Amino acid sequence: MIVRLRRAALSAIALCVALSFAPRDVRADGDETAMTNLIALVSQRLALAVPVAQWKWANHRAITDAPREAAVLDDIARRAQEADVDPTFARTFFRDQIEASKQVQRALFERWNKTHPPAGVTPDLATSTRPQLDRITRALLPALARVQPWRDTPDCPVRLAHAVKSWKLLTRYGEIDADALNTALAHVCSAGGAADVG
Repeated sequence: MIVRLRRAALSAIALCVALSFAPRDVRADGDETAMTNLIALVSQRLALAVPVAQWKWANHRAITDAPREAAVLDDIARRAQEADVDPTFARTFFRDQIEASKQVQRALFERWNKTHPPAGVTPDLATSTRPQLDRITRALLPALARVQPWRDTPDCPVRLAHAVKSWKLLTRYGEIDADALNTALAHVCSAGGAADVG
């Protein structure tokens, strides 16, 4: 799974570079560039659950850090207003990101408990991983602003489902990764996550 998540991160970075040249105007009846861009950024963030889990494992830390999570969500709500994103939407969306990350971390902990600890040098959370998380957060807020006009449209879950399906095929998501991605996107649309389109 670690290899798949890293591959997803690289694919996400490449796609985000390509999408940076796309038009910024998003209408509810427009194309799905905004959705795809959001999924790419969410995938990058999910990939960072791997080094976070490695650091927590090596330092015997719990996966859940409630005070830090609360502080992050409070900061998100404040920054959302500056980005013209509904603070309630932003808080809910980032709570989903945190839960999705912990979902991956729990799966990794379970695997490492059953097999063997992660190999290699433990990534530094403060100097390496958290700055990357902060960078993605800064990119996610304007991405949310571009998706926001679609949230209440009847076809939002279907549009999201098609974008997710294409993204999973592109990045070859495994079952655990795909479940975490679904968690991360659970409240993108007002009606819920991606529709079941088969």
